[in-house]
Amino acid sequence: MACKFKIMKFFLLKRILLVVFVLWPVFSLAANDYTFDLSEIEKKPYSIGGFLEIRPVLSGLNRDSAFYRLKYFNQDPESVLDEYNMGLRLEGSYEKGKAGVHFRTDTVLRYDDQGWSDDIGVLEGYLSLKPTTGFSLNAGKRVVPWGKGYAFNPVAFVSRPKDPNDPTEALEGFYMIDVDFIKSYEGPLKTLAFTPVFLPVTNDINDDFGEADHINFAAKLYLLLWDTDLDFMVFTGDSRTTRYGLDFSRNILTNFEIHGEAAWVNDFQKKSIDSQGKLTMETADVLQALLGIRYLTANDITYIIEYYHNGGGIEVDDAENFYKFIESAYNRYLANGDSSQLARASMLSRGTLASAKPMRDYLYFRASIKEPFDILYLTPAITLIVNLNDQSISLTPELAYTPITNLELRLRSAFLIGAQRTEFGEKQNDWRTELRVRYFF
Repeated sequence: MACKFKIMKFFLLKRILLVVFVLWPVFSLAANDYTFDLSEIEKKPYSIGGFLEIRPVLSGLNRDSAFYRLKYFNQDPESVLDEYNMGLRLEGSYEKGKAGVHFRTDTVLRYDDQGWSDDIGVLEGYLSLKPTTGFSLNAGKRVVPWGKGYAFNPVAFVSRPKDPNDPTEALEGFYMIDVDFIKSYEGPLKTLAFTPVFLPVTNDINDDFGEADHINFAAKLYLLLWDTDLDFMVFTGDSRTTRYGLDFSRNILTNFEIHGEAAWVNDFQKKSIDSQGKLTMETADVLQALLGIRYLTANDITYIIEYYHNGGGIEVDDAENFYKFIESAYNRYLANGDSSQLARASMLSRGTLASAKPMRDYLYFRASIKEPFDILYLTPAITLIVNLNDQSISLTPELAYTPITNLELRLRSAFLIGAQRTEFGEKQNDWRTELRVRYFF
C-alpha cells in the first residue's frame, strides 16, 4: 500500500511539473517592463477582462463507497482518474451617461474518463440604469449576493448556493429585475436601502429555479445601525414557498468580526428514506441558520469559523437507510445483473444526498496566512468541513502563489475522511488534487 501511494505521488508530481514547465514560458511574457502612459489612467466608458485557465485534476476513487457503485457498477476504471480542464472567462462593461451594460461569460473544455465535453454559458448579463443618486435599476441575468456568511448563505433566496469547498468562485445568476433605493442619514442610522426583486420562471427562463409560469417577488431592507449591518428579507411566489430572513454583521474589534443569518422557510418538503429506498415527504416549516466569526491575527493569519444548521436536511437514519439501499441494489446487480434498483437509487440521490451539504449540521473552519516566512506572494490555507451529525470530514490544504503580475497558481488537495455510511465516507473519491493556473488580462 505504501509503495502504491508513493507511485501515485510521483505520478501526480510529474504531471504538475510538466504543466508548469510547458506553461511557464508563455506566462513569463507578462513579466516585461511596464511603461507609464498617462492616458491609461483616464476613465474609459468600457472595461473588459477575464482570465485563461488550465486546471489538471487527479482523483483517487473509493471503490467501496456508495456513490462509486452508483456510477461505476458496470465499469472498472483506474483507481486514479485524471481530468483536464481548459477555460476562458470574459467579463466587462460599457457605461454611457446613466446607463450601463455588464456581462460575464464562461467557456470550459474538459477531458475526463467520459471523454471530451464543453460548456459555454453566461454567468451574468444585464442592463443597469442610475438616473439619480440613491436609485438604480437592473434588468437581466444577475447574481444578487444576499447574506453575510462566507461558505453558506441560507438567506440567499434569489441566488444559487455557493460551493462550500470553493465559496469565492463566481456563481451563475438568474434573470430578474431589481431596484435599489438608498438613503443616508446622520445619527445612529447611517444608511437605509430597500431592494425589491422580480424573478420570473417559465419553461425557458429560470427553469431550474422552481415551478414554471410564475412571477416571484423578493425584497431586502438594509440598515447600517449603530455600526452594525442588518438585513431583513422576504421571498414570496408560487415557484418556491414563502420564506423570511435576516442577517447581521458587526466588527467587535478592527480585526474581529461576527456575522449570522437565519431563514424561516414555510411549507418545506422534508424528505425521509427507508432501507427499501422508499422516499416520503412531510410538509413543515423549517429554520436554516448560520453563525460565524472572522479573525485576523497580528501575524496576518485569517481565521473563519462558521456553524451552519440546515433544518430541512436529511436525518442520520435516513442517510444510513439510503446507503443500505445502495448496498442491497449493488448486491442484487452482482447476483443477477439487474441494475434497475441502482438506477432508482441514482434518481433518489439527486434530490437528497447528492446535493451540497444535504444533512443537518456543519462546522466550517478556514485558516490562511499571508506570505509566511517572508515568502512573497505565497498564501497557504487549510479548510475543514465537518458533518456534525455523522462526524465525517472534508480536509483541504492549499497553496496559492502569484509569481508574476496577472499569473496565479493554486495547488490544492481534498481528503475525505469518514466511516462507512457517512456523508464523506461514501463519496466517490477518497482524495482529489488539482493545480489551477490562471492568467488574468
